[in-house]
Amino acid sequence: MSGTRFPLEVRPQIPAELPRLPELANELLQLQLDVLVAAFPPAAQAAKNATHTVPVVAIVDAPVETGLVATLARPGGNVTGISSWAGELVAKRLQIVRELVPAARRFGILFNPNAGVARAALEDGIVKWERTLGTPIRAYEARGPGDFEGVFAALARDGIGGLVVLADSNTYAHRVRLNELCLQRRMPSVWGGRDLLTGGGLASYQSDIPAIFRRAAALVDKILKGEKPAEIAFEQATKLELVIDKKAAKALGITVPQALLLSADEVIE
Repeated sequence: MSGTRFPLEVRPQIPAELPRLPELANELLQLQLDVLVAAFPPAAQAAKNATHTVPVVAIVDAPVETGLVATLARPGGNVTGISSWAGELVAKRLQIVRELVPAARRFGILFNPNAGVARAALEDGIVKWERTLGTPIRAYEARGPGDFEGVFAALARDGIGGLVVLADSNTYAHRVRLNELCLQRRMPSVWGGRDLLTGGGLASYQSDIPAIFRRAAALVDKILKGEKPAEIAFEQATKLELVIDKKAAKALGITVPQALLLSADEVIE
């Protein structure tokens, strides 16, 4: 765990908890695929590493910053796809935390360094978000459930008043435990996906993932009709969803501002 800045690192890595991704990508390629769809950064990186010829449609955050493509407009190579808003989403989640707990003096971001996080981009983002919010922000690492207790002890020790939880396979698989810890430690939190809210998280702000997958199917159709991924612009997700869990807010003794409730796409009563 760490409450300090982490070292810059642009090249994404395959998560330690998903060691079979390269093997699985190669296994799929043996089927003589016309197109390979890779959802989320670890799978996309495994697909890119596995082939330079089979077209890949990737669903990821920050494809340029993580080195997946050259530019959004002209990806180059064999990869195109759909990008979520990455840093912009994290910035918005931090703003939502501020609205929920305006008296908080420090905020935290919980992330998994093994989940293909663009660390340099996150580092740069923290500097900007601190300037925008006027509040110190610290990053805390959790590679698995064995780190959770230590992270929440560090959050309490550092006086963190609100937490943004970045979504990955680790936080999804252990979302119930993390939600329980948010309740037990009375930690207001905003997450990256409605399915991650199980009673302890206050809110989620995330791209509409089903809509992204539907759009990815349209890109597959373009490739099957002869277009090259190198020349298909990497698209940006357009629909974002805000979910508020009023039950969790009540359990934490937090009154959700009416303006936030009115702007929500869903309110869990």
